[in-house]
Amino acid sequence: MNARRIVVAISGASGAVYGTRLLQVLHPMTGIETHLVVSDAGWRNLDQEQGMSRAAVEALADQVHDARDVGASIASGSFLSSAMVVAPCSMRTLAAVAHGLADNLITRAADVMLKERRRLVLMVRESPLHLGHLRNMVSATEMGAILCPPMPAFYQRPQSVAELVDSSVARVLDLLEISHNVAPRWGGQALVTASP
Repeated sequence: MNARRIVVAISGASGAVYGTRLLQVLHPMTGIETHLVVSDAGWRNLDQEQGMSRAAVEALADQVHDARDVGASIASGSFLSSAMVVAPCSMRTLAAVAHGLADNLITRAADVMLKERRRLVLMVRESPLHLGHLRNMVSATEMGAILCPPMPAFYQRPQSVAELVDSSVARVLDLLEISHNVAPRWGGQALVTASP
C-alpha cells in the first residue's frame, strides 16, 4: 500500500461541514487516499446545511462508495485502510457501531476498523444526551473507538464559524497523526497572579 487510506463517512447528524472540511484538507495531501461513504440522511444534510451538490462533495474524495453497498472494498478487513472518521456521527450510527450492527457500509466499515484494531474516530453530534447515548459511547470506547465530539476551543478566540470548524477538524487530524496547520496550537500562557 503506497498511500495511507482514510475512510471518511458522513452520517445524518447535523454538522456535515466537519466531513466536507476534513475532505478538503486531506484532498491535496500527497500520500493520502480518501474513501468517502455518505448515508441518505447525510446527503440531505449536505444539501440543507451547506447547499453542496453530490458531485461537489464526491469530487473531494479519491473513491466514493454507496452506503448500501456492503460488498465494497472498505467492508473487508483485507482492504488495508489506516483509519476511519465518521464526521458527523449520528446517534443512530453510534448505536449501530456500539452493538455491532453492520447494516450499511458506514457501520460495516466501522466494524471492520474495530475488529482489525485500526483507528476509528467518531465525531458524535447530539445534545442533550440521554442514558442510552452515553452507554453507547462507553460501549464504542471500550471496543476501541475514539469519541471526538466537535467541541471547538475558544482560547484561540476564533473569529468565524470556519475557524470553529477547523478547531475540531484539527483535533481529528491529530488523532490520525497527520501533520497539518489547519488551526493554531496552544503555546502556553504566562501565570498571572493577583496583586495583594
